[in-house]
Amino acid sequence: KQWYQRRVAITAGSDSFSDTDYKVGVAGGMVAAYSPKAAKPFVSPIALEPLPRPPAGKVRLLSETEAVDGGEEGARLLPAVRHNLTNKHILTVKQFDRTTLHQIFTIAHQFKRNLRPGIHTLAVGCVLATMFFEPSTRTHLSFVSAIQRLGGSVLTLSPSESSLLKGESVEDTVRNIEGYCDIMVMRHPTPGLVKKAARYVQKPLINGGDGIGEHPTQALLDVFTIREEIGTVNGITVTMVGDLKHGRTVHSLARLLTLYNVKLQYVSPPELVMPEEVTEYVRAKNIPQTSYKDLLEAMPTTDVLYVTRIQKERFPSPEAYEKLKDSYLITPETLIKAKPGMIVMHPLPRVNEISVEIDADPRAAYFRQAENGVYIRMALLAMLLGRC
Repeated sequence: KQWYQRRVAITAGSDSFSDTDYKVGVAGGMVAAYSPKAAKPFVSPIALEPLPRPPAGKVRLLSETEAVDGGEEGARLLPAVRHNLTNKHILTVKQFDRTTLHQIFTIAHQFKRNLRPGIHTLAVGCVLATMFFEPSTRTHLSFVSAIQRLGGSVLTLSPSESSLLKGESVEDTVRNIEGYCDIMVMRHPTPGLVKKAARYVQKPLINGGDGIGEHPTQALLDVFTIREEIGTVNGITVTMVGDLKHGRTVHSLARLLTLYNVKLQYVSPPELVMPEEVTEYVRAKNIPQTSYKDLLEAMPTTDVLYVTRIQKERFPSPEAYEKLKDSYLITPETLIKAKPGMIVMHPLPRVNEISVEIDADPRAAYFRQAENGVYIRMALLAMLLGRC
């Protein structure tokens, strides 16, 4: 079959996008991933002269006037989004702006709507290395799922079986692993260590959580979930509950939400309040923030209830944990005063802070939130690898 040069009719967005606008502003081009099993692209073409067919499984950037003929052996086309994330590290939410967030969310939303087995080949030939020095279920598996759904593969470092046990430094470990892969994700219990490791590598390194520091990709999927569930991130009140002192997820989320017109409410025991470093950052961005000890006082104005567990592993003694572990328990009775359209989120895992009775409530968004992690991380991997 012939490959044709075509002029593609694309709906371009305006210079400014609303939070609920999912149109893609095409500043130049499409990304075409070639696969004999890919579905026919959705384009409105005007056929011109034929072009030679590129090798199967390759990815190339096409100009705004190029696309490819489909048929059963056609290509999967994704709208291109101009961004500056190619070959960059992702270490903190402070590196994002509203434009970049919109670009990530646009691609993630397209993945979420069109995801079907076997059609994504954007990362064929790419290898993701995962290095998790702390336990992980959702972050690790969603990254693995993301790269595999894009057509790539995974290398996994098991610290308990690595040369770290022989005394090798984390920096040397990362330097070696860089040679075996195209992109890396790392979690470590020491705040700032992922950022330090990034100084030693040239390929993209993603912070998968650094102790009580930050968790940037979790914050991305959290804001994406709010956008998907409510339709906007502007004009809402987000209430964060639980262990705000040790929770890297709320540290990153609070910072990221300063890019929007929001109000933040913090509910925690006095021993587990949000760190001053975070509240000062939020204050500098002129975002209203209020602290409570009683959750019921904050409920009537809450649009997003973001619950976190009391983190046993962060306490200096079992006695200190036992004293605070049941500080806040979300039950159906807790939600009586809540807005009908409020959503309940949780980065998971939960212990007992959210009753299982709430799982059937349509306002319970935490399992949908976890699934959104796949689409956000697919978008991020594709962008960092320069594949869209």
